[in-house]
Amino acid sequence: MKKLMKMGRKKSGHVHSAPSDDDTMFSHDSKPKRIYQLWPGNNKFYCGGRLVFGPDASSLLLTTAMIGGPALTFCIRMAFLIGKSYPLFHSLVLMGALLLTLLDFIFLFLTSSRDPGIIPRNKEAPQSEGLDMMTQSLEWVNNKLGNNTKVPRTKDILVNGYTVKVKFCDTCLLYRPPRASHCSVCNNCVQRFDHHCPWVGQCIALRNYPYFICFITTSTLLCLYVFVFSWVSMLEVHGKMLLMVIADDSIFVVLILYCFVVVWFVGGLTVFHLYLICTNQTTYENFRYRYDKRENPYAKGFFKNLYELFFAKIPPPTINFRDWAPEEPDAEVGSIASELDRAFGPRGDKYDMEMEIGDCKTSKAGLRLQTLDNNNNNNNIIEESVKKKGLSEETAGSTTAFCIPGIQEPGKITRNSSSVDVRSR
Repeated sequence: MKKLMKMGRKKSGHVHSAPSDDDTMFSHDSKPKRIYQLWPGNNKFYCGGRLVFGPDASSLLLTTAMIGGPALTFCIRMAFLIGKSYPLFHSLVLMGALLLTLLDFIFLFLTSSRDPGIIPRNKEAPQSEGLDMMTQSLEWVNNKLGNNTKVPRTKDILVNGYTVKVKFCDTCLLYRPPRASHCSVCNNCVQRFDHHCPWVGQCIALRNYPYFICFITTSTLLCLYVFVFSWVSMLEVHGKMLLMVIADDSIFVVLILYCFVVVWFVGGLTVFHLYLICTNQTTYENFRYRYDKRENPYAKGFFKNLYELFFAKIPPPTINFRDWAPEEPDAEVGSIASELDRAFGPRGDKYDMEMEIGDCKTSKAGLRLQTLDNNNNNNNIIEESVKKKGLSEETAGSTTAFCIPGIQEPGKITRNSSSVDVRSR
């Protein structure tokens, strides 16, 4: 028994200094995070938030294969023809194909990896006066928060002398700027939203639309380039007999058929977007508002429309995803309660009170246990606890803490050990 009392004295010091599970969790999760790590949209970030892709960025592999496969096949075929006939001609054709292919991949990368113009979200809905309309989402929020916030679905603003309606976004809790829209794929409100392109895996909007136009234009030129010079090379090498050409050089035949099919899609898309540029429309506006049948409030004339796209400076992003996220008291706990705190502000003092589990109190720092001092009273308590439980010396040696009489030990406490912000996914 004396050995057990000595063991209890040693262990009492460990109880006093050992951190709880929650203390360990909070010390581990207290590392500052950047905005892209907590962003609630569906985007994928790489290189520390420098590259912003859409959720379907894997489609870039298919697009790259559809461009690079035929282009590299054509270049390799041209390289073999240099040593056979017309070396200067085939060398120039090869260099032109390589240049167009390189430009095509550069514009594809700039289109897919760039912030298209994502709009920052609000933590709470804006206050308005004289309103009697409220969305379902806001009703749920108001019930949770006990607010009486009422926000209308639309608001009228003046753009170039025309009255334009802007809508309220229930997800981002803001009125979308003119020409902005919420992308359901990326789950973001985007400035001057055109469409979400599955081939590049990204929204096409204000900040990457010029690169998108260059990408589809270069793709069209590359298709026409391979199509034309495949014909020319076949006729130069094999003569003018079409049946003989088809039988002798199947590689050029496949390239011609492939480019003939693809150019109708990518070429038609290029022509359509050139029409939109000349009339200062987006794809979303063209299908939804039909500005060809009514007045377009954004049209500035043919030359000014072209200048706005090709020569105007691309605005900087409204969000720097590499900035450090603001520190909040409950920002790291992955719970629904903390999500409400971060999304809609503090919920009141009743959530800051200690939570009771049975007769044992807990707080954000973890389970609160009374500190064991090295005095006779505590030693007697430990000795009685050991007697009642019938612990052996080995079991006592492996015990790290004793529950103090008068405080009921909780049966099971479930904690979320994840440090990821629930809003980020």
